[in-house]
Amino acid sequence: MTNENAPQTATSTPADSVKTVRKVYAADLREKDRVHTVFRVTKKEKVTARSGKVFLALTLVDKSGEVDARVFDKVDALEPSFQSGDFVLVQGNVIQFHGRTQVVVEGLERLDPEPLDPKEFEPPPAPPAEAKAAPEAKPAAEPRAEKADKGEKSEKSEPRHDGGGGARAAGLIRELINERINDPFVKQLLIAFLDDPQVAAGLPVAPAAKGMHHAWRGGLAEHLLSVMRLTLRVADHYPMADRDLLLAGAFLHDVMKVAEISPDKGFDYTDEGKLVGHLVMTAQKIREKTLSIPGFPPLLENHLTHLAISHHGQLEYGSPKVPMTIEAHIVHALDSLDSRIASWLEAMQRDSNEKWTDVLRHYDRQLWKGPLPTVRGRGPVEGGGGGGGGRRKSREEKRKNRGDKAPQQQAPSQEGGAPVVAREEQQPQQRPPRRERPPREDRPPREDRPPREERARDEQRAPREERPPRPPRDPNSLPKELTFKPFSALTTLSGDKSGEGSSES
Repeated sequence: MTNENAPQTATSTPADSVKTVRKVYAADLREKDRVHTVFRVTKKEKVTARSGKVFLALTLVDKSGEVDARVFDKVDALEPSFQSGDFVLVQGNVIQFHGRTQVVVEGLERLDPEPLDPKEFEPPPAPPAEAKAAPEAKPAAEPRAEKADKGEKSEKSEPRHDGGGGARAAGLIRELINERINDPFVKQLLIAFLDDPQVAAGLPVAPAAKGMHHAWRGGLAEHLLSVMRLTLRVADHYPMADRDLLLAGAFLHDVMKVAEISPDKGFDYTDEGKLVGHLVMTAQKIREKTLSIPGFPPLLENHLTHLAISHHGQLEYGSPKVPMTIEAHIVHALDSLDSRIASWLEAMQRDSNEKWTDVLRHYDRQLWKGPLPTVRGRGPVEGGGGGGGGRRKSREEKRKNRGDKAPQQQAPSQEGGAPVVAREEQQPQQRPPRRERPPREDRPPREDRPPREERARDEQRAPREERPPRPPRDPNSLPKELTFKPFSALTTLSGDKSGEGSSES
């Protein structure tokens, strides 16, 4: 993918000749693009994975933003050839890894900075503090519309890929809380958390962990949203569990990692995170917010606090209490499930083997990552992008199987994350005409049935035989008196009354 208005970047070769390379900006990179352009290196780290494999983790920048890059092959040869701050000519391809754009570097060459324009490689200024504090990314659409006609300045205002997924996830979390929680006290508490300045500023950019799972900017919001969605599924299956408490526990269990882990380079733990920890920090924040809500039930506060402090599941894992309610156990189980799947997908993505990963020291096992022997026939991370990439891959494959055209015009979304397809491309295509059925074979004509015999209209039926007359009854055989006397009770009653009258007289 190239930018038609991009300047031609001059690069130096070993023979001091100059060749021209078309500049492709970091903000314009899309999945499956081939990369052959110039960036400036701002971060270079030699990382040893848990499997023992060594790779280079780079951050490449230009005036549109920055993009992550990885060097998995020829690490020993390429590592000494450049340093942080150098201009480099990068060759490779673009993948989506956990919802973030990443360049897999196949070749890299250090360049002489003299023929290059330094302004083309100055990263854009950091957004103001007010913009960072916004929990939702929708208000960012207004400045984009105002700067749409300012040419080059609009490119500098392109949001970075870092934290784009976190901003979207934070907005979806707010929608879930507003739409799916019925208890007024629970809803007020969670909204108070979202409106807290510390949470509002940190949630869109905070990682969920230092290295185990969702360890990228915005990973915390994506993890919380994922667990909240899982609780909705489980609540449908177990209706005896309280849906409001499940959603609240899914949101609260890790939310104070916004203050426990720094979103800056390295994702180091803060002093408060090391000394207190996010479980206790969440319990403190719950008490602070409930005191400001009139009439908040104390028992409800206790249940919400229990959800937060028991989600590690066991005392030896840092929970001061083990789960003692159905809702607490479900939150613990779904948190463990989501973090484990994300960790495994990341390990599979980084591993270069085809079927089995190297032994993961933390889990003390190998993982199968090859194609599965089913009709689906794909592995968990096939096509790149453990986490969100597999879903994008499957959608594209379904579109191809339907015969639809892939979207050609794409623009960055308002949140700065995945591209948004133009409305014209989103309209479903008309179904192909039905194929004509072959004509049916001619059936032989039915045989004519013989006509039904008709009865003559004037034909008369034979007369019935006359019955013999009954003989007359013998008068002597008739009863002298009626065997049934319906008025006997009345006559007896009247006779008794007459008798009584006569005796009295």
